[in-house]
Amino acid sequence: MTNGYGIDMGTGNLKIYSRSDNGVTLEKNTIAIVEGNQMYAYGDEAYSMFEKAPDTIEVSFPIVGGVIADFDNMQTMLLEVLEQKMGAKLKGADIVIAVPTDITEVEKKAFFDMFAKTKIKARSIRLCEKPLADALGMGLDVTEPTGVMVVDLGADTTEISVISLGGLVLSELLPFGGNKLDESIVTFMKRRYNLVIGRKTAKALKEKIGAALKPTEDTTSVIVGRDVVSGLPIEMEVTAQMIYEGMRDDLENIGGSIRMILEKVPPELAKDVVHSGIYLTGGSSKIVGLSTLFQGMTNITMNTAEEGQETVALGLGKVLTEDRFDRFGYTMKSRIFS
Repeated sequence: MTNGYGIDMGTGNLKIYSRSDNGVTLEKNTIAIVEGNQMYAYGDEAYSMFEKAPDTIEVSFPIVGGVIADFDNMQTMLLEVLEQKMGAKLKGADIVIAVPTDITEVEKKAFFDMFAKTKIKARSIRLCEKPLADALGMGLDVTEPTGVMVVDLGADTTEISVISLGGLVLSELLPFGGNKLDESIVTFMKRRYNLVIGRKTAKALKEKIGAALKPTEDTTSVIVGRDVVSGLPIEMEVTAQMIYEGMRDDLENIGGSIRMILEKVPPELAKDVVHSGIYLTGGSSKIVGLSTLFQGMTNITMNTAEEGQETVALGLGKVLTEDRFDRFGYTMKSRIFS
């Protein structure tokens, strides 16, 4: 069997499925650049420099809003992770790349060109719509004439899709996700408590004590930030209630968007969605109480994926290994571009 790799380039994390060991490699999708174009570090190492690096080192995220914003650096990092970290044999390999549905053909071609425009002679390079890969990764058979609704809460985007008979009936890409929640926590702490904190600290607070529902017991975490009034660094005890208040509006907006999509679902498919529930996945789906919040807003059961970050990569693995799902991977050559 030839080597096969399923690649999910997320805003926050790069996830790569390898057919040889059936495993998923996870790496922060972050790059540190020196002298304008030299890669200094990538992945988890580069992320540890975020908000700490001097002016000579530029730390950036090559994927913004679900699309490739920095093609060259993304390509450099991707090949580095595959060849150096994973020891991947790309020559003659089958490659499937996940792409958001609601982006333009030109933006999709950039994902295809990641491998098409290299010296690597891969056997096949195909794209797969992200919601389909998500559903497959959660163990759902999307080839049935049954409606399945998937909500993928990523770092920069939230993709809400309804799938039936192996195709997308509805799909909407919303321009906010986990990063927006982090920014809202930063803004809230500054406005309410005169404390300036970094996005990385906000993310850590969200993951440690954040909740989508009003906390019943107030867990706390001690952080260091800068006092706006004195300008000096200070230590402060942050409560779960504070983080909840910082995120509440954004989470309710996402819940409202799910409701709006539900209103567009054809009645026969809506019946299936009510029966089987809505499937939540993506890194941000881990927020405590999120499924309960959305369930209260929609009156529909929420099923949260256990490995939310990895579902797309696992789904791409099924496209690579199971013949009945092979058709979900398509090549750009059959489209307008050559």
